[in-house]
Amino acid sequence: MVNGQARELDVEVRKTLADALREDLALTGTHLGCEHGVCGACTVLVDGRPTRSCLMLAVQAHGHDIDTVESLGTPDHLHPLQQAFWEHHGLQCGFCTPGILMSALWFLRERPHPSREEIRELLSGHLCRCTGYLQIIEAIEAASGATGGRRQ
Repeated sequence: MVNGQARELDVEVRKTLADALREDLALTGTHLGCEHGVCGACTVLVDGRPTRSCLMLAVQAHGHDIDTVESLGTPDHLHPLQQAFWEHHGLQCGFCTPGILMSALWFLRERPHPSREEIRELLSGHLCRCTGYLQIIEAIEAASGATGGRRQ
């Protein structure tokens, strides 16, 4: 399942999940940065847990539920987390944003009311070169009451 829909692909065994999502399913919200699992831009949820899709082979995803940033909301109806990022200017170029959103979604389900230090720890696995992180932290704080504990 990808974003709640049954999907089946024939892929080479060496193709990463990130490449399969982008190239074969046209889910281009998953971004590729370092392709070494360091930057976090390619983070998706696999069975509800954050996973670096550049480090996972597509064939390993067989039988698992994959959620990408495209699963969150629509331009007309943003997910509460997306709305908080919009309102708090938690993005500039937007390259890192999809991975951060997916990690934050999981994080807020696990910790509905996190401390600022816990949010900083979450963000330590993501590289952002534009915002300086303060607006991202504020956006996650703002969203904490809106998304905590519920599957959106």
